[in-house]
Amino acid sequence: MATGSDTRPIENLIAEYAELLDSADLAGVGRLFAEGAFVGSDGTRYEGSEAVEQMLRERTIVHGDGTLRTHHVTTNIRIEVDEENGTATGRAYLTLFQDADGLPLQPIAAGRYRDRYTFRDGTWRFTERRINVHLVGDTSYHMS
Repeated sequence: MATGSDTRPIENLIAEYAELLDSADLAGVGRLFAEGAFVGSDGTRYEGSEAVEQMLRERTIVHGDGTLRTHHVTTNIRIEVDEENGTATGRAYLTLFQDADGLPLQPIAAGRYRDRYTFRDGTWRFTERRINVHLVGDTSYHMS
């Protein structure tokens, strides 16, 4: 198991989420929540792989190149591991950039993630990811 100073596996999970989402692998993002939930800025809770994938399919725009034309940047990552219980909590900042036909490269949203993780079967998993988007630009090319 990761020790209090070894948070790299959780950081890798955070990076995998961003990479899968930017590449529009919405089923892959959903799988990250097989035993967890995603909670949107409006408080709506999506439990499990299918619910998360369906929400993304309904709310995001996949462009002609098969991606969201986005670049998620996750910074200011803070992770606290509870080794005894095999859990962890995390906080991070999110900045979302987009470049699409008709939209020059620009930040379109910024916010924070509040995460809970569980260590099971040798790997860290999302228990819950809460997003709070508090700065919003032109998301018309990103969300439907």
